[in-house]
Amino acid sequence: MAYIMISVSEAKNLVLESAELLGIQAISLYDSTGFTLAEDIFSNIDVPSFNQSAMDGYGLKFEDLKETKSLSIIGKIPAGVFPDFKVAPNSAVRIFTGSQIPEGCDTVVVQEKVTVNSNQLFVNDEQLKKGMNIRLKGSQTKKGNLALKAGTKITPGASGFLAGLGFNEVKVFKTPKVCIINTGKELIKPGQSNEPSKVYESNSYSLNAALSEFNIKPQTIICIDDDEGTITESIKNNLSECDILIISGGVSVGDYDFVAKALDNCGVKCIFHKVKQKPGKPLYFGKINNTLIFGLPGNPAATLTCFYEYIMPAIKKMMGYNADSETKVCLPLTTSFVKKAGLTFFIKGKVVSNGVTPLNAQESYQMSSFAFADCIIQLDEDRTEYSEGDLVEVHLLKI
Repeated sequence: MAYIMISVSEAKNLVLESAELLGIQAISLYDSTGFTLAEDIFSNIDVPSFNQSAMDGYGLKFEDLKETKSLSIIGKIPAGVFPDFKVAPNSAVRIFTGSQIPEGCDTVVVQEKVTVNSNQLFVNDEQLKKGMNIRLKGSQTKKGNLALKAGTKITPGASGFLAGLGFNEVKVFKTPKVCIINTGKELIKPGQSNEPSKVYESNSYSLNAALSEFNIKPQTIICIDDDEGTITESIKNNLSECDILIISGGVSVGDYDFVAKALDNCGVKCIFHKVKQKPGKPLYFGKINNTLIFGLPGNPAATLTCFYEYIMPAIKKMMGYNADSETKVCLPLTTSFVKKAGLTFFIKGKVVSNGVTPLNAQESYQMSSFAFADCIIQLDEDRTEYSEGDLVEVHLLKI
């Protein structure tokens, strides 16, 4: 069956239209990194929950320093100990970072700016002002306020923030179940002895690594021969086990490219096959029930490029990412670039201080540049020449 080659924008829209939001689960905050919040989080407490010392030093009432040269030190308040006393006028208390400010104090002077003699405190800080070195109750987060919106990705920072609010469990959108099938008679696994006419299989490694950034561990990763029956059987065995099936290799129109036929054998509806782009022109996308199927070109750089440009946005939608997770920016090129008309080019690049630089080794079989790339530069289908300083669309390789 012949398919019409469509534009990149059409292909991306069709993928996103087909991706559906997954269900919700409650998980431990310890296990939530990379997931997306499925509900707004409101704080149940003030943070800090009390007026708190920001430094090791001495708590005092600022006005007392106008009346006397020294203050009597009446006690000590370690962090975590409730001060069950009031600091009387012309008195001070030894205090530590995180300690609760006792009644009667409104300022903390750091320990480096004082002299202590026979339990008398002498302050040597001409810059001291009322309220200094105190973290006020609720100064970070007030009780009842929105802490994080639904759709926020749980990063290490977000995890620490939520833990500080007292949460040990959160509701998140489920991650999609993913299966990976690599096809190719020529493929051998890394670690095996190299053989004539064989190449080391790398696509499952790059795809597995990219998925791990979403906290996704593939259900299965298999490598099979270029055989229609074998590919058909492998697809049938995995379709019911996943939300996304990724097949690399065998997706073009050569004598040993059986993926499209095998997917047809399995009842998969083809949504598009072939996109006006380089690399990755033979890209296949289909759907059966709620499972999305991506047939990726076997060349390693094309495989990973198609993951970032098509599969990653689908995963983000399925996991409920909000618009704040967008990784698209416009930057000036640091060098000129010439390309073929009629195809959108995806160029591996590096963001630098004055813009973005296309890297060397752009062919679809070359992964060396991907090892250093931190972005993909998208160059327009109909444009052929770019000059240094021209603004281009840049897709950052982060989630």
